[in-house]
Amino acid sequence: MTELQKLEAGLEYSFFDDEVAQRKTEAIIKCKKFNSIPADNFEEQFKAIKELLGSVKDKAYINTGFYCDYGKNIHVGKDFVANYNVTILDIAPVNIGDYCMIGPDTLITTVGHPLTASGRRKKLAQAKPVNIGNDVWIGGNCVILPGINIGNNVIIAAGSVVTKDVPNNTLVAGIPAKKLRELKE
Repeated sequence: MTELQKLEAGLEYSFFDDEVAQRKTEAIIKCKKFNSIPADNFEEQFKAIKELLGSVKDKAYINTGFYCDYGKNIHVGKDFVANYNVTILDIAPVNIGDYCMIGPDTLITTVGHPLTASGRRKKLAQAKPVNIGNDVWIGGNCVILPGINIGNNVIIAAGSVVTKDVPNNTLVAGIPAKKLRELKE
């Protein structure tokens, strides 16, 4: 298997591989283009967002300082909002539902590295998808780790690190994020 095939199969792969690195380079160029669009040019911003991401249901608003590893693995629902300096490392798919908001300086990552020194020296990585339901608010300065599933109507409090799945109708906070209470409509 090629390194790109390993990546897509969810296996360990070399992130220094030319094909893998090319994906990232293309995303860097598209992010730079998006981030350079004037803040008041919503039409051009939306056009760039649709070119960068894998799919957008309808409205999507992303502030400047947006970065991703690939872009095409990011799928967002209706009325998506991402504040300043959001990074989505989408080596594996990141599926975000309708009416979701992501606070500033937040990281959603699908990629991890080996726990062994020898694996890290070989520049290996492995990716797991992240799935986020509808009506989710992720506060500022949060981290969502690989393989996480977040339900519908969830609030992730500012500064939280999500290391485990979050069920529907839940407010979580902390490092690691823990359930504070259930949410009602």
